[in-house]
Amino acid sequence: MRLTGRGIGVLVAAVLLYGGGELAGHPLLRAVAGAAVGALLAGVAMVVRHPRVSVRREVFPDRVERGRPALARLLVGNPGTRRQPGFTAREHGQHGADLAVSVRPLAAGGEAIHHYELPTRRRGRFTVGPLILERADPLGLVRRPLPAGDTATLWVHPKLHRVRAPATGHPRHHHEGPTTDDSLHGSADLRDVREYVVGDEVRHLHWKATARTGQLMVRDYVDPDHPRFTLLLDTRSKVLSENDFEEAAELAASLVNAAARAGHRCRLITSAGEDLATFGGVRAARSLLDVLSEVGQDPARDRPLIPEALSRKGVRGGGLVVVTGRAGPELRGLAVVRPHFSSMFVLGVGTHGLGMDGLGVHGVEGVPRARRISAADAAEAVGRWNEMMS
Repeated sequence: MRLTGRGIGVLVAAVLLYGGGELAGHPLLRAVAGAAVGALLAGVAMVVRHPRVSVRREVFPDRVERGRPALARLLVGNPGTRRQPGFTAREHGQHGADLAVSVRPLAAGGEAIHHYELPTRRRGRFTVGPLILERADPLGLVRRPLPAGDTATLWVHPKLHRVRAPATGHPRHHHEGPTTDDSLHGSADLRDVREYVVGDEVRHLHWKATARTGQLMVRDYVDPDHPRFTLLLDTRSKVLSENDFEEAAELAASLVNAAARAGHRCRLITSAGEDLATFGGVRAARSLLDVLSEVGQDPARDRPLIPEALSRKGVRGGGLVVVTGRAGPELRGLAVVRPHFSSMFVLGVGTHGLGMDGLGVHGVEGVPRARRISAADAAEAVGRWNEMMS
């Protein structure tokens, strides 16, 4: 139980009025002071009994794009046999905003459902709750907060744009493509028919070829390389301003979401050190977007554009997309990893430092067969990407 700002003012005024009445010998001042104290005591008596209710909160959806609506549903029940007066359910929202819901009085055994919208102006992972049940007197002098309910997690993903899935890597059943040791199971294709050697699977014997040649022949199965997509997100604060980095995060989210939903194996790497490899599918897209919801910039953690993870043996094949800002000399360092990928694109967002050639689609100096898109924001970059992929 605590006094509000108004209650503290009334208490101070009561003390001053009573003191002034004693010094001046004026009974009216003492009477007003007594009325003020009486109002405070009445407020205390009204809020001394805390709400005896059951509270449950649900957040839906628990993952939402930035700027899209996310709702919280508050279910309040009165399990007792007495009527419960109304109260306010309050919780500390995102970015310092307080969310308050006025809960009407509940009859014995009654229930009420209240909905309110959660702010989704910024991406990130946010903890919703716990709720504070608060009862106050009609004059707003005294209030009694009481924590209730558990917490919920709200994921605010970057805004997604309609983007064409990148056409990278070798087709799923390209019989002449290179093979890989970690291909998906169940994708073996017939590459050749050759002579049997000790250790070959007997079930792969090719009887017609054996009868024709007079020697044991076996079918040679291999796994073709599947479409794979690697994205490197530049998190350096010296290259991307805060606003430009939000555009870069939107662009990266749109690309990995399209690639994962198209069934490509995806890998998300940031210059700050994050590294997530996934198979394709909706769950993979959600995991990638979760990472992009929390990724941020920290000048103290600024590292070179090309992290160590990108040069590892396991990160190769398919296409590489680098999402960065201004075009600088450090892009020439991509020539080291260029032979590891079948294609490479550099997407730069921001309204300054785009290089002498300005906005549009260009090559990357010092990196053979790499293309660069320069755009003012994510929407423009996506538009140029879709034109290039069409």
